Amino acid sequence: MADALLLYNPAAGRFSVESFVAGIVRILNRRGWRVEVAETVNGRHATQLARQAANENFRAVFAIGGDGTVGQVAHGLIGSQTALAVLPAGTQNVWGRELGLRPFDLLHARRLRENARILADSPACAVDVGLCNGQPFVMWAGVGLDAVTVQKLEPRRRFYKYLAVPHYAAHTIWSAAVWHGLNLRVWADEERVEGHYLLALVSNIRHYLGGLARISPQAFLDDGEMDLWLLSGNTLADAFRHLFEIMSGRHLTSDKARCIPFRKARIESSTPFPVQIDSEPTLGAAAVALEVKPRALRMLVPRSGLHLLSRRQAGEG
Repeated sequence: MADALLLYNPAAGRFSVESFVAGIVRILNRRGWRVEVAETVNGRHATQLARQAANENFRAVFAIGGDGTVGQVAHGLIGSQTALAVLPAGTQNVWGRELGLRPFDLLHARRLRENARILADSPACAVDVGLCNGQPFVMWAGVGLDAVTVQKLEPRRRFYKYLAVPHYAAHTIWSAAVWHGLNLRVWADEERVEGHYLLALVSNIRHYLGGLARISPQAFLDDGEMDLWLLSGNTLADAFRHLFEIMSGRHLTSDKARCIPFRKARIESSTPFPVQIDSEPTLGAAAVALEVKPRALRMLVPRSGLHLLSRRQAGEG
């Protein structure tokens, strides 16, 4: 009887991983995993398959794909004892980079198997999950500029994934040229803030901007808190300033960027605004309710990612 489900998204990333699946199964088998394989049709299907695996008490779901696949599979596993194992093979692979896993591409085809070997022997640890208007996320939820960009980008045809960085940069610049921010009212635990912002971003992880920069360098995955970043401004010049500050780490001391750790928060505006969840577009709203669900998801965390956990849990792992 199978105790692990291997899910793969044939549309993820720049290259199809289908021909590599059999090799991954052999590696997992050698390390004691009994594996069942399934191909996802769409995001909802990935969530359904993951939820079914959890209902059948599988030990883990190994997900091959990008950050979108990670969020979809995580959605089906929240609150269960079935662990998520991420085999990064998407376009950006920010979650894989966060954990120290090197992503797959045709020039580095062995990485899928290398990562499978690493994860097969990794401990299952509990990590936090965020809720944005009831919808779960594991990396970010964003209001404003990044959500505008994501809505223009996604879904992308595979051709554009070959040009991921310049394609994303071009859309971001165009969005920043026409986006002038929002007047927001923010409640984060006991704190209340009002102001005009280009972007309000909730981050559960350290990396941002496609994994090229660290926005919350001291973040932990299991501390029961997330960071709410408020970036002020209303012009293209302001957007470029924030970009350069985040890339250089200067946003940590900038008077134009504010970080508020929270467990529960709410963001409101007098006009509807775009929202992105784990870099996937979602319906806009005039208000979002945010909540941290502490340690609601189990994940196989490689040794390279244990520093992202609280000291106590890392020691337990």
